[in-house]
Amino acid sequence: MKGVTTIAGAIVLSAGLAGCDSGGGGSSAAADDDTAKPNILFVIMDDVGIDQMKSFGYGGVTGPFLPNMDAIAKAGVRFRNTWSMPECSPGRAAAFVGRYPYRTNIYQAIGPNDLANSQISPYEVTVPKMLDQADYESAMFGKFHLAGPENNSAGITTPRELGWDYFYGWIGGLPGSIDTTAGGVAPAGTYSCGFVPGRAAGGTDRGACYQADGSCSSLSRSKSDLEAPGLQCLDSGGIFVPDQSCGAPPSGLNFNVQNAYYVSPLVILDGDSVEDVPLTDPRSRGYRTRIETDAAIQWINSRSGNRPWMASVSYSSAHTPWQQPPSSLIPGPLNPGFDGFSCTNTVNGRVIQDRMTEAMDTEFGRLMVQTGLATQDADGRLIYDPQASNTVIVIVGDNGTLGTAVKLPFSPSEAKGTAYQTGIWDPLIIAGPMVTEPDRDVEHMVNMVDVFQFFGEVADLDAHAVVPQTLDSVGIMPYLESAGQSSLRTINFSMGGVNYQANGARNAPCAISTSCSQIPVSKSVCEDNSGIWWGPGYTDPSVIDNGGQGYSMCYEVNKALYDNGQTMFNILPETSIAVRNDTYKLVRNITQDYLPQTDSVQTITTEELYTVNQAVPVPLLDTPDRNLLPAKDAATQSQYTSLRTTMDSILASEPYCAGDGNIDGVVNAKDVANWSQIASSWGLSSVYDFFVNGVLDGKTNSVDGDIIQANLGRTCPPSYGTY
Repeated sequence: MKGVTTIAGAIVLSAGLAGCDSGGGGSSAAADDDTAKPNILFVIMDDVGIDQMKSFGYGGVTGPFLPNMDAIAKAGVRFRNTWSMPECSPGRAAAFVGRYPYRTNIYQAIGPNDLANSQISPYEVTVPKMLDQADYESAMFGKFHLAGPENNSAGITTPRELGWDYFYGWIGGLPGSIDTTAGGVAPAGTYSCGFVPGRAAGGTDRGACYQADGSCSSLSRSKSDLEAPGLQCLDSGGIFVPDQSCGAPPSGLNFNVQNAYYVSPLVILDGDSVEDVPLTDPRSRGYRTRIETDAAIQWINSRSGNRPWMASVSYSSAHTPWQQPPSSLIPGPLNPGFDGFSCTNTVNGRVIQDRMTEAMDTEFGRLMVQTGLATQDADGRLIYDPQASNTVIVIVGDNGTLGTAVKLPFSPSEAKGTAYQTGIWDPLIIAGPMVTEPDRDVEHMVNMVDVFQFFGEVADLDAHAVVPQTLDSVGIMPYLESAGQSSLRTINFSMGGVNYQANGARNAPCAISTSCSQIPVSKSVCEDNSGIWWGPGYTDPSVIDNGGQGYSMCYEVNKALYDNGQTMFNILPETSIAVRNDTYKLVRNITQDYLPQTDSVQTITTEELYTVNQAVPVPLLDTPDRNLLPAKDAATQSQYTSLRTTMDSILASEPYCAGDGNIDGVVNAKDVANWSQIASSWGLSSVYDFFVNGVLDGKTNSVDGDIIQANLGRTCPPSYGTY
């Protein structure tokens, strides 16, 4: 099986842009030509599961309220039974290559230590590469998180290598940690949200706002201001010095530190042009969601209309760290003192997360209006007519909601990072001129990999014919064209696991509440998710000291806790896999844990069987109390056996082929030439680093060349699609 690692004797699967006119958007010349291929606007929401979406029948009492996306949902089709993957990188990769994680080796969010083998390969046929065959221009805005910049010879140019003509956003994807010094004006830990709050929250209502170029403006809060001057200044790209007047910039101001959604490392790729924008540049400073939207508007409106285009607006929101958005982007009345809410308080964080999602919806509405794809009425409501432009709108969530933000009756303990329903069940909305009988629901199973094939359908391309590699996708277009279309899938599948790191290394342990997880890719990401880092460089006093070395695995943490007479953590699954048919769902979890009874580490595999559905407002979910296996009858046993056989077959459907770095199905002279070029010019991690004794060493060298030579002429075992 591809990507299998042996551990302890057990098998574990493993700011602004200039304003633009409307000359290239929905009102383009291409839209007036009935034969022209449709444009595509692909919107990805981050950590927004179906539990957040009122248009799908769920959502919380206090929000988020998403009137603009709801308007698209009402004018299109709501796919109410869509699975993605448990985390962002594998979910997004599924959409952009149409292949499940065991084919791409992207099992979890890509981190700085993950090798090129767990990033989208430059030899994959991505959506922009496929659409290029139909003469599409492709651009992406916002979060990338599909490859690089670390452990990849393309570095920050990975979007270009993977086929995008234009990129404006964040390669690593995740917003940086909140700068609790607020730009160097206070000791670390002073300002939990990265800005000086208002006087009512212990801050101030006046001060000086300095920009990186040394300019300054005095700010003071009037009675009509909805947000503190500290947040106003941060949103403008500045650093706020409380209770001071403008003059010479005080010492200690730091414009070279990231600050979550307001100061981010921007990369711009335009053809051969590469711009790594410094944090001191005004373009890197400002609210991410607004920057992402501005960039998309400018690019769409600058299209000539002679070629169809696809714009992927990959919003960072509402991923942690949660941080107050500008009040101008939040519809309706704000909570009193909202800008003073703590960003480390879970209750406050849920409210902030809702408002971040609403701010994203506001900016999505502006994107639609300023590109001519929609208008607004006198009350500001979005007016969208899918027949008015030759553009298809696709809106999707990349994975399920983070546990601490889950809306009832969904399950916070079976959320993002797991293959349970709350972790992989996502909203999918499609609208456009081809939709018949809009404002309807499709209850049939759909998978994120199917979105890939849909983009081909829009461009009149047969994805399975265009892509030489095995795809796992089925069509979506028939559901749009016929309300009576029967299900095109017999099964659905999702999987999360462990990305490849050099010599079998892993993300270090992160304790979140009573659980231990190895999903967070670094200490800062762990702490951004209210976790306690137990890895190298640990600082929390609750960590059992081991001489500063830190712990490499959660089971090591549990052994240390047990040896010190403390309660052990619940270890979250390292691998979580699910397969379902129309009614039943099988979940398989694989975990390594310390067992005090035998003083040993064991790999524990558990399987659970459930009935699930999409009932509104309370769906049948796969919560532990509903597991059918402990008391299974003959019918249940039959379903279990069938789904278990299906899961095992799926996981075996992509045999590993040593030496075939370019995934063309044969080890030949092309592999020799590719390896030689990479080994001589780069020498580090690449898709031509092959397994030796079950691990990758993160180097492309003579050892890998020898593996190619030993397998020259080998035809790889055939793989097959699973749907």
